Amino acid sequence: MVSRIPLPLRGLRSRLLISFVLVAMASSLGTGALAFREARTGVLQQSQDSVINRFRASVDAVAPSVPYAPATSDLQWAADQVIRANQSSGWRVMATYGDRRAYAPTARFTRPSREMLRSVRTRRAAVFQRVTVDGSPRLLVGMPVTYTTDDYMVQRLSGVVMYLEVPQTAEEGYVEAMVSGIERATLVALCLAVVLALLAASGVLRPVRALRGATRRMAAGHLDVRLKVTGSDELAELSRSFNETAAELERTVAELRRLEARGRRFVADVSHELRTPLAAMTAVTDVLDQRVEGETGEALRLVSEGTQRLSVLVDDLMEISRFDAGAARLNRDDIDLAESVRRTVAARWWPEEVELRLPAPGGLRARVDPRRLDVVTANLVGNALRHGEPPVRVTLGARGDRAVLEVTDNGPGVAEEALPHIFERFYKASTSRARSGNGSGDGDSSGLGLAITAENVRLHGGRIHAANRPGGGAVFTVELPLGLSDDDGGTE
Repeated sequence: MVSRIPLPLRGLRSRLLISFVLVAMASSLGTGALAFREARTGVLQQSQDSVINRFRASVDAVAPSVPYAPATSDLQWAADQVIRANQSSGWRVMATYGDRRAYAPTARFTRPSREMLRSVRTRRAAVFQRVTVDGSPRLLVGMPVTYTTDDYMVQRLSGVVMYLEVPQTAEEGYVEAMVSGIERATLVALCLAVVLALLAASGVLRPVRALRGATRRMAAGHLDVRLKVTGSDELAELSRSFNETAAELERTVAELRRLEARGRRFVADVSHELRTPLAAMTAVTDVLDQRVEGETGEALRLVSEGTQRLSVLVDDLMEISRFDAGAARLNRDDIDLAESVRRTVAARWWPEEVELRLPAPGGLRARVDPRRLDVVTANLVGNALRHGEPPVRVTLGARGDRAVLEVTDNGPGVAEEALPHIFERFYKASTSRARSGNGSGDGDSSGLGLAITAENVRLHGGRIHAANRPGGGAVFTVELPLGLSDDDGGTE
């Protein structure tokens, strides 16, 4: 299972702070390690060189007095002389010749390694080795004693080897003190890094916060928001780009609103101009439809149906125009909701196709606009009859302080991708449920019926919702407030 990053560490401020601290820590540790290595090497090298030089001087001083093939007493004398010359240094000396050994000041001496023994017997220079004895660092130095041939030209190994063991406690203490100093310096550097990281993060995040606030204001609809641009870095360039985008968006939205308003005025004007001639055409075609028979009568009936549909479309467009202009008004009345639904169904000759589940007469009353409630009911029932399958069920009840009207059918339902758009203007989901109802509940091809229904519901301060039933079919639910005051949801 992949572990997720905790929420507090996902912010830009936290990530900047952590990055600064990690970089500072890596730099401090790297610098400290390098400084420690160089300083330690320098301290040990200086101490080693000093010890070797002093030991060489002491060995050179006693070497002329050591006979060739010395006895153990001669070796002891040489070791004692070296110790006397360096009494305050804590030295231990071992003089060897073959299997003979002599120690000073005591017989305690750390045995050199085989590599050191082999090297010192074959070389004319000093050989050293660092060892740790009982947790204490020590320096071992092996120095062969040489003699000069009679011609003073060649130095040869005498077989005598002087060994020195020196404690390096002081040097180790100095190194430990240096480590403590580096640790303190690293801690101070980390604290400074945190402070600098906070300051840097605040400087970086200040324009980011301003940008976030500006985008939120823009999302809330304030398209005139602009950022103050200072400097010439990447964040300043981002602020300039935001300002340019906001200005272009404001201009585009203003242009779209202007075009939309012009389009609405055009639709309203055209609908108004068409309404009177269409009313006359409808009256004429109705009269002719009743009097003319035969093929001419059939043609007149087609013209009459088309004229009626066009008239309904014009009425829907004018109704939408009133909603857009804010001119739609409510004429409220205290009515029996069940009786209103019953009358709507009966007026359209639907009783045999619609199953009503209504409360008792007078059992559910509300202050609503009777005409708009009739439009809502007729649109939903007509839509269910056209695009669903019987039986269509209309259920009316109360839920808290709201009246709930549900219209269900047994058809194929509404496509899931169409549900969020079902109440949009001119939206047609599919061939199975392509057209919504209209103001009269008759056939409709405008795609405005459910949009008008939703506007009427919202005008009352209510809600409308469309969904699919688990067993099949669509269900449209309308919720209307029961006890609105006179100035709620519209003007009386």
